[in-house]
Amino acid sequence: MPPSKPFFTPDGELDLPRVLVEVVPLAKLVVAVGVTAAIPAVLQYLLVELVAVTPLFIVPLSLVTQFVLAVGTAFVLLYVVARANQLANA
Repeated sequence: MPPSKPFFTPDGELDLPRVLVEVVPLAKLVVAVGVTAAIPAVLQYLLVELVAVTPLFIVPLSLVTQFVLAVGTAFVLLYVVARANQLANA
């Protein structure tokens, strides 16, 4: 007997409630990373455009934003791989 496929019912149809259970935590993690990365970007905009502070802050804040996005992407990918391993072993 072949192993059961995750996210599919025994009839072969997509199991939407189970898909939603898996998607919600992943979506929360992606939103958290996006909000965290938006903080230095908004700070850069406020300092440079609205307050007219010297553009000296453009490069460091851009680098911080890119770093946060890179680390956040790594966290999301690690979560996906770890969760896939859990589902495969269940």
